[in-house]
Amino acid sequence: MDKTSSFSIHKGKPIRCKAALCRKAREALVMEEIQVDPPQAYEVRIKIICTSLCHTDVTFWKLDSGPLARFPRILGHESVGLVESVGEHVDGFKQGDVVLPVFHPNCEECKDCKSSKSNWCARYANDFISNTRRYGMASRFKDSTGEDIHHFLFVSSFSEYTVVDIAHLVKISPDIPVQKAALLSCGVSTGVGAAWKVANVEEGSTVAVFGLGAVGLAAAEGARLRGAAKIIGVDLNPDKFELGKKFGFTDFVNPTLCGEKKVSEVIKEMTGGGVDYSFECVGLPSILSEAFISTRTGSGKTVMLGMGKHAAPISLGSFDLLSGRTICGSLFGGLKSKLDIPVLVDHYLKKELNLDSFITHELKFQEINKAFELLEEGKTLRCIIWMDK
Repeated sequence: MDKTSSFSIHKGKPIRCKAALCRKAREALVMEEIQVDPPQAYEVRIKIICTSLCHTDVTFWKLDSGPLARFPRILGHESVGLVESVGEHVDGFKQGDVVLPVFHPNCEECKDCKSSKSNWCARYANDFISNTRRYGMASRFKDSTGEDIHHFLFVSSFSEYTVVDIAHLVKISPDIPVQKAALLSCGVSTGVGAAWKVANVEEGSTVAVFGLGAVGLAAAEGARLRGAAKIIGVDLNPDKFELGKKFGFTDFVNPTLCGEKKVSEVIKEMTGGGVDYSFECVGLPSILSEAFISTRTGSGKTVMLGMGKHAAPISLGSFDLLSGRTICGSLFGGLKSKLDIPVLVDHYLKKELNLDSFITHELKFQEINKAFELLEEGKTLRCIIWMDK
């Protein structure tokens, strides 16, 4: 049967479906039947085909205090789905379209969205608190008792159906396998985009990547595609080194094997003065400092991609900045989702972009808690969770 054949009967009506709810910090997600309301103006209701687990999901799953700790909540933000129905004033999306929800907004109308200088969205990106993009704390989810369920990063993909604002939605080619497409909604796009858009890595340049999780490996993949001559991976886990070769790494540094030397000293020796570009993909101020010092005096550029715990302050030497090194942060790799994700899809379809090696496990939706265990234990890069299998 056509996957969209039953969509019309639910149009304009609530849908009951299964979702994995986070009811308490650090506790296993609970599979429950919920109600998903119809989309309002500028919103789209989506049937999720598959989703994956990102470290950001785990970070928020652990939060037990502060304004961002909310329960019950539906986590999940890396996914791909089919348009089930659309609200008023929705252009460019129709029932049955293959779509990619993205946590970072791209309204296409504000000054920043129209500028080529960054991927910030002045209209929406400063709001991390709301449940729905245009309706504040209004929720589209209710549990069996009628209680509202909180959204997560305007996506909430750990549900068979979700409602997403059009500012967070990208239509993609149906030719790309959906499990590969899901990777482009966060981690892989962040890393590849950082190498392409933020650092603008050139052919023949030298690169160091600190932290070889999915984002770090994707940054290396982006540098590889740009023709970097030397890509150095820095990680405590030696198992990451063999895997890293698939993404273009040419050299590896394990900090525990550097003896009395700092990692930055080892990298300077390997490159004759430091790398042209470094990427910090862990989120620790101490590692960011080492990544910064690992770059070449006068021209080295460091891109911060890791999310630091509690927004800890960063300390950098003033002379290191004065002598020409630069540092910047990047959210979603500097990509404008509606413009750049179709480009990444095209690179994959041309067999240029390596997405296959990111997927290490595939599970059924009912097994979602196992995905958390695998990621916590460092045994998976990306675990694809299928909703219907």
